[in-house]
Amino acid sequence: MPGRIAVPAISLVALGLIWIVAAAVTADPQILPQPWALARPFAQALQSGELLYHLGWTLSRVLWAFVLAMSLGTALGLAMGRLPVLDRWLDPWLVIFLNLPALVLIVLCYLWIGLTEAAAIAAVTLNKIPNVATVIREGARALDPGLDAMAGVYRMPWRRRMRHVVLPQLAPFLTAAARSGVAVIWKIVLVVEFLGRSNGIGFQIHLYFQLFDVGMVLVYAFSFIAVMLTVEWLVLQPWERRVRRWRGGTA
Repeated sequence: MPGRIAVPAISLVALGLIWIVAAAVTADPQILPQPWALARPFAQALQSGELLYHLGWTLSRVLWAFVLAMSLGTALGLAMGRLPVLDRWLDPWLVIFLNLPALVLIVLCYLWIGLTEAAAIAAVTLNKIPNVATVIREGARALDPGLDAMAGVYRMPWRRRMRHVVLPQLAPFLTAAARSGVAVIWKIVLVVEFLGRSNGIGFQIHLYFQLFDVGMVLVYAFSFIAVMLTVEWLVLQPWERRVRRWRGGTA
């Protein structure tokens, strides 16, 4: 446990030192300010309530898109993995959407639906569903047929079979899809906000980009990164270790 905490801490300190050296070499706070120079603007944004307001909007969009993408992507991937005929029909669609640039889907959603909250969440969800479906499809293909046959012999109802036979085997694939999903979704959310919303971290970054205020861009960017790292370390990584332990892996 100490090593598990110490190594990431040392890694972050090393990253901070690189930042300090780069800022010293640049010697221009308008290009790259020192880390401690962000303390005052961060405190002002926090005290005014602007930081928490925009952070809240971005987190709500990330949460909605994550839940929708994981739910729809898991259902689609499971169906494609279990039904070869459906997989043959939908695999070309999956390949197309996997290679469709995120920016294209975002612009199309805004053009078709309008500059609305529904369009923003739909754009992020559609960008992530193919990735989730691909990971879960591979997990569904790897399901143990012996366990499936045993569930059939004991005539387990569909819900119990999903809970006790299918989902435990899919757990590593679900954690992989969730971890990559969070990392990708929040980045796409920032682009969505940058292009067509009037609030959120992406909107604020767009605002301060127009003002050439590098310090405030870094304040909002690192504030949200800190939140996502907290989610990663306190929720996703413990969940992944628990799954690996269940399957006999090392914690």
